[in-house]
Amino acid sequence: MLSLAPKILRHSLLCGLLASALSLAPAFAQNPITFEFKGVDQAVKTLSLKDLGAITPAVSLKVFEVHENAERIYRAFPARPVLDKIFGKEWEKAQEIVFTSIDGYQPSIPIAKFLAYDAYFAFAHENGAPFTMTNTLQNNEIVPLGPLYLIWDNINSKVLLESGASDMPYQIKSVEIKFVAPFPNIAPPANASAEVQRGFAHFRKYCMACHTINGEGGGKAPELNYPVSVVEYIKPEYLKRWIENPQTIRYNTTMPGLAKEIPDRGKITEELILYLKVMSITKRAPMKPSDQGELDRHPRP
Repeated sequence: MLSLAPKILRHSLLCGLLASALSLAPAFAQNPITFEFKGVDQAVKTLSLKDLGAITPAVSLKVFEVHENAERIYRAFPARPVLDKIFGKEWEKAQEIVFTSIDGYQPSIPIAKFLAYDAYFAFAHENGAPFTMTNTLQNNEIVPLGPLYLIWDNINSKVLLESGASDMPYQIKSVEIKFVAPFPNIAPPANASAEVQRGFAHFRKYCMACHTINGEGGGKAPELNYPVSVVEYIKPEYLKRWIENPQTIRYNTTMPGLAKEIPDRGKITEELILYLKVMSITKRAPMKPSDQGELDRHPRP
């Protein structure tokens, strides 16, 4: 397990930590918002900030805030002790964790990332400022970050910095452990080329948290494949520009382009488009919520 020192500053008493945390987040103190944690059997545990503070002390963590291109210090709970307490060590054997945000953003993050790097549930700014952010990736939109914001100890990690903001959901309202790979309707055919499979991986990492394919993915942005694929109504040269620099296509759009820091950005765009082209002839009707629940309990072989 990675060390939390030296960037983390600890208070000596848990009660002092909680009092300090709540003073930094008066909105939470006045209106104790809760969040859901869902296990494989769909059992739901509803917790508040106070509950999380009883599990593990809050810390102050300095991170490079990718959304703002600047360093910030957040008050946060280390993620691993929280996951250990709620799910037991079994969560480490799962495949992914799906986060659902109030605004519909829904990233699915591999368990391997949580085992390799230190993640935290942030709930306030260290300096007591309103828990909001000016998102430079979305046309400088000012967004609230609560109830919870997933951050990473990324300042000294090239890998985390290059991954951008795709695995940093804010406005988190639920956390769900998945022991089988979620979202089967977005997978390309098994015989798809290596380029298409890489495009699928890129879509999952950079796009799926907002967009859906065949009804699966995030609910923040439009469906891209069913009943008509985006490759069927946007010319290839414009689709490439839309993925990399959406502001050059639509004024005032809040869609973020692929981060310029991402290595091989042009190749990633090309492989994304190849994946979308294959999926345009692999349309599957979106599942009803009841069907998805049944699939979670009895996954396909």
